[in-house]
Amino acid sequence: MMRPIVVRGGGDIATGTIYRLCKSGYAVVILESSQPTAIRRKVAFCEAVYEGRTMVEDMPCVLAGSAKEALDLIGQQKKNERYPVLLVDEKAVSLETLKPNILIDGILAKKNLGTTKEMADLVIGFGPGFTAGQDVDYVIETMRGHDLARIIAEGSAMPNTGVPGIIAGIGAERVIHAPADGIFRKKAHIADLVKRKELLGVIEKDGRETPVSASIDGVLRGILRDQFPVYKGLKMADIDPRLSEKKNCFTISDKARCIAGSALELVVNYEKTHLS
Repeated sequence: MMRPIVVRGGGDIATGTIYRLCKSGYAVVILESSQPTAIRRKVAFCEAVYEGRTMVEDMPCVLAGSAKEALDLIGQQKKNERYPVLLVDEKAVSLETLKPNILIDGILAKKNLGTTKEMADLVIGFGPGFTAGQDVDYVIETMRGHDLARIIAEGSAMPNTGVPGIIAGIGAERVIHAPADGIFRKKAHIADLVKRKELLGVIEKDGRETPVSASIDGVLRGILRDQFPVYKGLKMADIDPRLSEKKNCFTISDKARCIAGSALELVVNYEKTHLS
């Protein structure tokens, strides 16, 4: 019997894989930080950290207070009605209790934040920062392009370029970073149609307000939570220049679904080899 699959990180890319695994009948426990910074919050299971429960498309995710509670919640699920359970456990100390056969690092930090091959029988890393055969068993490419979602059995993913993927001919301009440290006061909402230079919110510190404005015209695809503490340079909003894509603010992206397919392939092959 396979134990719950553990996924480190519950951002929008990891959420695509978690969703696919649950739909395929696998039990999943998500390990998250106490203050996740996902901006595509409508399609990120990590929002359960703040709300206790969140929905992505038709699937709920619930917050558990301990590894034992997470296992109890999973034990109550029917195989055809799986949903993920989330634990605030940035250091993955709950692995001692969860004892997963499979662990996926979907944090997308562009570096390894402590994942090792010893954490599970099968360990998978998303994107740059991992080396297949050393700290993980497999790496899945996350860079958009011909090799997106390619399974790497030896070596690493493409290095991070620091440039967001091109959408409708626009790359870096569509992503907004915090211009100062402070507390973010949000004035715009996900799926709003915004104009260049339109005020999205302000960053407050020591009685002063630093405006945060839209960089281009488009659909506000993601933005940080209201009253979120930010530091200068933190990614805090994302605008899609395609006005027709408003509905996509609430659905898992093509990139996340593509990566999910490769992760599921590795999980199914593991199950065939080790549990048949």
